[in-house]
Amino acid sequence: MKKRNQVITIIVVLFFSNPVWAQKKLTEATITYDIVINTNNTTPKAADLLDGATSIIYLKGNSSRSEMISSLGTQSTIIDGKTNKVTILKDYGEQKYMISLSQENWKASNKKYEGINFTYENEFKTIAGYNCQKAVGKLSNDSTFIVYFTRDLVPMNKDFQYLNKNLPGLAMQYEATFGDLKVTYTVSSINFKLVPAAKFDLPKSGYRVMSYEESLGAGN
Repeated sequence: MKKRNQVITIIVVLFFSNPVWAQKKLTEATITYDIVINTNNTTPKAADLLDGATSIIYLKGNSSRSEMISSLGTQSTIIDGKTNKVTILKDYGEQKYMISLSQENWKASNKKYEGINFTYENEFKTIAGYNCQKAVGKLSNDSTFIVYFTRDLVPMNKDFQYLNKNLPGLAMQYEATFGDLKVTYTVSSINFKLVPAAKFDLPKSGYRVMSYEESLGAGN
């Protein structure tokens, strides 16, 4: 009897101490990242143009919309959770493009992020109220980047952030490199209110429609 009670006690302790039970499946949310540009260029024109930029992610089930908003304009990536089709909207003043991608095109455009291996370190910090663990991602070209993620929030669909799709949680702060620029994304807020379905509707007019192959040829 005593042994049986000990076993029950152990089970109860494990049940309440296991962090899995604290996880929230992230099916609907609006996530805002603040963006900081770092460059060694003494005249960082590109960095100046992106100063104060934000990235807003809208999640609804398997669908997502990622918006990069800067003084240049807005670039949105919409992933249809039903068809897996990807659409990129580029809205830079009078230049408006709508680029359609298949799943194969999407994978090709993110080829450099395939096969990333993460090493998890015993280092933590709080971001937007969430406990976040440090991880170091290693790309196939041996370059590395740092990311802090929370295990408390697990996105239902991770394709919206290809760089971090293999993490066991949501990236709350991470680095990305664009040419000579190193960009740091940090979550400033997460809103769990319902996201309107209209957020994932595609415009009917006003955009030049292009295929992924055409966009590559046009340098867009």
